[in-house]
Amino acid sequence: MSEAVVEGQALPAPGRWVIDPAHTSAGFVARHLMVTKVRGKFTDVAGAITIAERPEDSTVELTLGAASIATGSDQRDAHLRSADFLDVENHKELAFRSTSVKLRGLEGTLEGKLTIRGVTKPVSLVFEYLGAFTDPWGNAKIGFSAKGILVREDWDLNWNVPLEGGGVLVSKTVDLDLEVQANLEQPTQS
Repeated sequence: MSEAVVEGQALPAPGRWVIDPAHTSAGFVARHLMVTKVRGKFTDVAGAITIAERPEDSTVELTLGAASIATGSDQRDAHLRSADFLDVENHKELAFRSTSVKLRGLEGTLEGKLTIRGVTKPVSLVFEYLGAFTDPWGNAKIGFSAKGILVREDWDLNWNVPLEGGGVLVSKTVDLDLEVQANLEQPTQS
């Protein structure tokens, strides 16, 4: 583990930290009928966080399997996988690549490029570093939370139905909520 400490938390050791899909959630919330929150997640999550000697130089890469979208409704999930939304037949994944990290103590802003349906746009995520720790089996781990808001039309996710009394069936914005745990990648033995 790193010897550097900020606000009582040990900073992660420099290196490549691989996202642990079993302990990571990539969730989202959209409004239905302008009122109800519909929550969903992607169950196929992969990627890595590369911690640099200077934390501001660190990078993040994250991919989500588009077909793994799950909202608790088979009919809605099938529609979200269709060409009206994610078009999983032609676009297998959503991908995020960071472009900069701005730190304020244990929190910060992660700027990057998000690709959905072959469209790449800038996105900003607010994150919190949750700590570095060792699990009961001696494995080094780190944790982060991140949140952001996407405007669907920025990625050509334009499908909607106008409502008779005003508004639309599906909100134009989607809230992202990421909970990430990552494992320090061990060098391969030759």
